[in-house]
Amino acid sequence: MATDPPITQQITKDHREIKRPPVTVRLEDVEDCLIYDRHGVSTLFKELYQDRKSVVIFVRNFLCHTCKEYVDDLSRIPAEVLKEAGLRLVVIGQSYHHHIESFCSLTGYPHDIYVDPERCIYKRLGMRRGEMSVESAKPSPHVKSGMLVGHMKSMWRAMTSPIFDFQGDPRQQGGAIIVGPGSEVHFAHFDMNRLDHMPINWLLQLSGVQHTLDLSDKPKIIVV
Repeated sequence: MATDPPITQQITKDHREIKRPPVTVRLEDVEDCLIYDRHGVSTLFKELYQDRKSVVIFVRNFLCHTCKEYVDDLSRIPAEVLKEAGLRLVVIGQSYHHHIESFCSLTGYPHDIYVDPERCIYKRLGMRRGEMSVESAKPSPHVKSGMLVGHMKSMWRAMTSPIFDFQGDPRQQGGAIIVGPGSEVHFAHFDMNRLDHMPINWLLQLSGVQHTLDLSDKPKIIVV
């Protein structure tokens, strides 16, 4: 008997009512999309969540400074925290696979990462292309650079890259979903603009992590 696809209402980051379209996630539409690892080896998207619960983060492009700073903080999640919670953490970009290695070196990201260069999953899930201003929403707490400085950093990385390209569609927005094991969708959030990342600790707590992580890169002050 056919069932309706799950509809997940997005959670606002500042507990205020924000008019957002509900997110409809139909895994059957994307389960056979191919994604590629850093060596160019392909796998089916569904392989990421069949055996365990997975937090899948879709980023805009590897040159985007807000995405780079978001992944900087994702890289600070200890592997043992994910293992204890039975979680897989996956970042998916939309560049070609030969950009993965340099992006991981830049961010220090040690967990699973793939690319969807044809934007198959982005398109079929209906992730936004173009930016919408959400005035009442607070920007991502993981963005450290101002817009001007961030653009300058992105341009410098593009110019010094061995292959000069945008490393993905610059108008494509990302998002985050929590899925598995199997085809169960627990949560979905599609970014409305480049500052609209879901706070990492929220994602982890929604996934079953019991404590809040300190993802700050500020030096710790020890009182003696």
